[in-house]
Order: sequence, then C-alpha cells, then structure tokens
Amino acid sequence: MKKRILVVDDDNMNLARTKTILSKEYDVLLAESGIQALETLKYMKVDMVLLDIDMPEMDGLETFERMKGIASEIPVFFLTASGLEEDVISAIKLGAVNYLKKPFRPQELLKRVAQEFEKQ
Repeated sequence: MKKRILVVDDDNMNLARTKTILSKEYDVLLAESGIQALETLKYMKVDMVLLDIDMPEMDGLETFERMKGIASEIPVFFLTASGLEEDVISAIKLGAVNYLKKPFRPQELLKRVAQEFEKQ
C-alpha cells in the first residue's frame, strides 16, 4: 500500500505541482488551509504532512501546533517560499523533520520525502 501524504498550501498551483510530482510514488491528499488540513487529519490516516508556512487565517506554524493534539506522530515537512531564517528555526524547534524552500526541484522533493520515510 502506498504511503499517504497530505499537502497543505493556500496556492492551488503549488498544490497541483506537488501532487503531480508525488503521485507516482505516493497517495496524495490536498488541503487549501490549515483548518482543512486539521479536519482531514481527524478522519484520514496520513503518513506525512507537507506544510506551507505562509498561509492566511492560520499559518503553517499554528497548524503544526494544533496538529500535535490530533496526530503528533506524523512527520511534518515544511515547504516555504519564505526566506526568513526565523520561520525555519521555529519550524524545526516545533519538531518539523525537514524543510524545503520553494520553488524546489521535483527530484529534490522526492529524494527528501523518500529519505524521511526510510527513517521510519
């Protein structure tokens, strides 16, 4: 059975691109907001979350904090266009397993996701 990855991003183009890259190897679910991601996690088994930091309403860091109450064992991998070092540091301090700066190369995303699954 394929591993299931939840991709959370408020940009539909980023969602579509990430799904296209990952869907050959993984079952990919999409969420357009942190709120939608939290709802998905309540009802679906997910093996990894790829989470955008900069989103309206609830940013990725707040979403990650709230996720811990629902699914604390799921590894979270941040995808961010933010060049702010403090965002990355905050994500790692919260327990993120990795991060990748957007735009990313498809091969780099696949490699990092595969490496994370190998650790499990």
